[in-house]
Amino acid sequence: MAFFTSEYECKLDTKGRLVLPAKIKANLPEVSTNELVLRKGFEPNLILYPMLEYKKIHHKISALSEFNPEQRRLKRIFFRSIAQVELDNAGRLLVPKGMLAHSNIEKDAVLIGMGNYVEIWNPEVFEESLNADGGEFSDLAQKYLDE
Repeated sequence: MAFFTSEYECKLDTKGRLVLPAKIKANLPEVSTNELVLRKGFEPNLILYPMLEYKKIHHKISALSEFNPEQRRLKRIFFRSIAQVELDNAGRLLVPKGMLAHSNIEKDAVLIGMGNYVEIWNPEVFEESLNADGGEFSDLAQKYLDE
């Protein structure tokens, strides 16, 4: 199982390739070190999954009914928002242009380890998302961890 934590500042090259930090690469499962899935996030960000983690989600989404309009819509939106990517020999992955536009990432990016996946953000957009109520983090921690 993948285990990603921490925050990393990265840059994209002129071709839209992102070099994964060594600590993130080191935590990729051996069976899928080069095969990754990139998804447009619910916020203006990107989600990077090792193939093993993505397959768990893929299985759940694929099992939804094509005959239920709501489930069919979820499947359509989900599957159109993903791209399979591979790390090259230099540890870079090519981020599709549409995904860069969705996340407002131009040159700089911040990667946030989220346990079994990694979020990729435009640093300014990420900072804005954190500048919500200062007590919000405490309230959320109390709500979900204080049981």
